[in-house]
Amino acid sequence: MLGALALLLTSCSPFALVNSEVYNNANLSDYHTFRIVTPDEGSLPKGMEMVTYYNIAAAIRQQMVERGFTEDPNSNLLINIAVTTQREISTEPLVQPAGYFPYYGPYYPYYIYPRAYYGPYWMPNSPYYSNAQVITGIYKEGVLTMDMVNLREKLPLYSASVATIINNGNGQYRNLKSIAEAVETLFSRFPVPVVK
Repeated sequence: MLGALALLLTSCSPFALVNSEVYNNANLSDYHTFRIVTPDEGSLPKGMEMVTYYNIAAAIRQQMVERGFTEDPNSNLLINIAVTTQREISTEPLVQPAGYFPYYGPYYPYYIYPRAYYGPYWMPNSPYYSNAQVITGIYKEGVLTMDMVNLREKLPLYSASVATIINNGNGQYRNLKSIAEAVETLFSRFPVPVVK
């Protein structure tokens, strides 16, 4: 009975986990601090206001703290945030080396901190970039993506996406409560559990 109730409650959520993947065999529990990207390190996605950024950052911060991490502006673990701002359909498979974040070509989510800064494999002249194509799938407006990267080593560690933080009816970002619920879904398969 309890299982059926849990299934019913999760099926009513307007948010769906799109992906959750660890890269380079990273053990995220080896990290004890984190920092969240700030708008001055890039720019906000189209249509996102500062209040929405703060709400998303606060929800991510809460999830990380619940897992025993401490926020530190000098941390090596950067949490980058992206939003897909338009609906696109991609049709071709990706060619990329193992251990790197996916590349979405022209259907790329809008990152606050440009992914090109993560390492040389994102640069236009790299052999990986020239072979990259679009991943098969549909990217709907409002998919929130979170990357975790070791900036010192320029090493991708983890990426997850959740749909959708934009209301389909009016194109506006969801409220604080809904953003917190979306971020909770974003962390639902995060490899470091909540500290009891």
